[in-house]
Amino acid sequence: MTIHRRVLVLGGARSGKSRIAQQLAEASQATRILIATAQGFDDEMRARIAHHRAERDSSWQTHEAPLDLADAIRAQAGFGRVVVIDCLTLWLSNVMLAGRDVVRERNAVIESLNAIKGPAVLVSNEVGQGIVPATALGRSFRDEQGRLNQRIADACDAVVFVAAGCPLLLKPAPALTLDLG
Repeated sequence: MTIHRRVLVLGGARSGKSRIAQQLAEASQATRILIATAQGFDDEMRARIAHHRAERDSSWQTHEAPLDLADAIRAQAGFGRVVVIDCLTLWLSNVMLAGRDVVRERNAVIESLNAIKGPAVLVSNEVGQGIVPATALGRSFRDEQGRLNQRIADACDAVVFVAAGCPLLLKPAPALTLDLG
């Protein structure tokens, strides 16, 4: 069994990625920390947040970081703790809507991940497999989400893709070779 320090869990909406991330954290003996990025601006989002909260038992500590994710990672991660960040997609949306510099914020998150001593599990949506958004903001978000996922995947030891609740290990992957004969 290979142990990974940083794991990215990708998938579509309602794919089961949060459940997989939670299971990874709960399989460890570490103190469980959730860094939540969602903001309950309306009844539907408040219901989603409540649903996720109900899925975790009292062994979890929750810290909210809708914008200042890099600081939250540095503050919460460490030896004997496993940090689950759920989710990068909502965080990116918050950053873009707040008019913050996406590249600077993304780089700060990656730097914080590279600096922590404890394990981290990051949850993110794979949005590039859907329809092309009709608006410039939608297309910009899709593009930035793809860039974020690529950079986070580079910083992680393992990447898991979840579809229909089933995890598929993408990284590390077996080496691909071409038969040139």
